[in-house]
Amino acid sequence: MKKFFPVYVRLPLIFFIVFVLMEYFIDSGDRPAFVKYPMVSVFLFVFLFILIAIEITLSAVNRVMYQLMSPEEKAKLEYEDSLSLKESSWYKNLMHKLTKTEPIEKEGELLMHHDYDGIKELDNNLPPWWVYLFYGTIIFGVVYFARYEVFGADNQETELKKEMAQAKNDVEEYLKTAPDLMDEKTVVLLTDEPSLAAGKEIFMMNCAACHRADAGGQIGPNLTDDHWILGGGIKNVFHTITNGGRDGKGMVSWKTNGLKPKEIQKVASYILSLQGSNPKEPKEAEGKIWVDESAPKTDNAAGKPKDSTAIKK
Repeated sequence: MKKFFPVYVRLPLIFFIVFVLMEYFIDSGDRPAFVKYPMVSVFLFVFLFILIAIEITLSAVNRVMYQLMSPEEKAKLEYEDSLSLKESSWYKNLMHKLTKTEPIEKEGELLMHHDYDGIKELDNNLPPWWVYLFYGTIIFGVVYFARYEVFGADNQETELKKEMAQAKNDVEEYLKTAPDLMDEKTVVLLTDEPSLAAGKEIFMMNCAACHRADAGGQIGPNLTDDHWILGGGIKNVFHTITNGGRDGKGMVSWKTNGLKPKEIQKVASYILSLQGSNPKEPKEAEGKIWVDESAPKTDNAAGKPKDSTAIKK
């Protein structure tokens, strides 16, 4: 594989694959992960640095092994390299610029003038890649300090709080319009003909057996008068259908019997559309007269809103 993919092809390819995988698995919204999460970028560059260090180490080991080869083995290896990789000279020049290594023949010129029990030390300079990396960490530290300590950018805790608050608002907005997540707090009365027709069909299939087809009441109460056992209005009726009636003797919960919130909304709206329809021989009224407290109060005689400033007599 190394013959077909030189190191200067393998390293960027591996780096790109890791970057794509992180972008795929890390949910960063509409911004790239390396922008929204700087630590991702740091990890990628550290990963690339480790790969480069490994390649440099392997290259150094290969050089030592080459020096230990016999002339015949060297000739054979050079012949194979000349056939497989014409670009090796460019790669060697690049690695030499990054490492500034001296040939093994010049080790005598690099020996330091001291000896520890026969162990001698070479006076090699720091590799340029290491120096550049060190300078890079200094620049990164300065930028990091200025961004968060001087200019007051949001830290991870602040970003988390903002994202959680935004997510909460998004969920609330979604719940306002999501039909299958509707509840008695968000349900609204439907008055259009298609919805009422659908509600009537649901009523005939599931409710007529107890309340009669005209909703006049049989086993269940009359649904056409102004008396309600558990409260009238779209919110109360929706709640009753969803969760069931009185314990032990009331209606079952239709939430657990196959009706979705949108279907319950339609059948509740249909039931409320039957108010005052006066069916034949209705069942006797049950419960209490329900008045919608949220509706604007009107003057009984003129049908106008009552004046709250009027003097009581």
